[in-house]
Amino acid sequence: MGEAKGRILIVDDEPSIRELVKLKLTDDGYECDLAEDAERALSMLAQTAYDGILSDVNMPGISGIEMLRRIRLTDEDVAVVIMTGAPDLASAVEAMKLGAHDHLSKPLNLDMLTLTVDRAVEKKRLIVQNREYQRNLESMVHERTKQLNDANGNLRSLFIGSIKALAQALEAKDEYTQGHSARVAEESVRIARYLSLSEPEIRSIWIAGFLHDIGKIGVKESVLNKPGKLDAMEWESVKEHPVLAARILDPIDELRDVIKMVKHHHERFDGGGYPDGLSGSAIPLGARILAVADAYDALTSKRPYREPMTPEQAIQIFKDGSGTQFDPVIVEAFLNSTQQREAGEPVPYPVFESTLMHDAKQPHLQRE
Repeated sequence: MGEAKGRILIVDDEPSIRELVKLKLTDDGYECDLAEDAERALSMLAQTAYDGILSDVNMPGISGIEMLRRIRLTDEDVAVVIMTGAPDLASAVEAMKLGAHDHLSKPLNLDMLTLTVDRAVEKKRLIVQNREYQRNLESMVHERTKQLNDANGNLRSLFIGSIKALAQALEAKDEYTQGHSARVAEESVRIARYLSLSEPEIRSIWIAGFLHDIGKIGVKESVLNKPGKLDAMEWESVKEHPVLAARILDPIDELRDVIKMVKHHHERFDGGGYPDGLSGSAIPLGARILAVADAYDALTSKRPYREPMTPEQAIQIFKDGSGTQFDPVIVEAFLNSTQQREAGEPVPYPVFESTLMHDAKQPHLQRE
């Protein structure tokens, strides 16, 4: 038997769920320990290092949310995936804001369970690895810091300029989508910040927002600007744009995570989307965020085939589509962050230092 993929602590007050999850994760290569409540879990965490924690939210005594809050005081890295009942969106949002890596709804889909845990543990490993790499790198290049910063600043400017140039090249084909990519990037950042995602994650989501429709460069202008309903062949050509976008961006190794978000931003939470029919947490978290931000801007913008909806009409569509078309946790975060937007609170953009903050103030980046 090979080395275990990691050690997972399963926390749930229902013995049947604990045993079921343990059996599945053990079969998939993990070592698993069990805790019947949060108090027992916190005691075990004080004595044992875990790669991941899979925890229910609603338990007798200390809740899963309060347990997560206490864990984050001493361990910022351990991968936490929370399990909630379908209606408990507020708890899921709160857990994400406290640093949970993802959420699963009960009753559990066991294949989705393994995928989500795999992804959370791998993310934790990369975070720790990257921190160690950064620590060593800083030690090695201390004397060249200013020189490297200057060079990185120039590269960053070129990189950001290239992203915006790609987005503008697309929007030049479609008069109705001018400014769309910038607005989707802005809305996606607002949702990601509301969920307290890390700065690197927010940066990737910002980039994906600008590039999410770049594949439409390969769609005929006559189709993009058609005032009437698309026929079957035209609709199939439009549905190819996420795949084409992934092919266009594929040579850029630095955009691995961004490409996944771009490719899957038209997937549906219930599995009825495209291009791959992914569902639930199999859809990258960034893509689930983009799906909401993209749909909101599309609904509230003028299109060749319809007038824009009011924000209130669009919001009702998200409420109706929560749990089917859209991730209900992302919808809840979007609705809450919308209140911040309506109150006039500015969007704190990803930390690209002065270059991005300067560009973010330019008129073409503002919501029309």
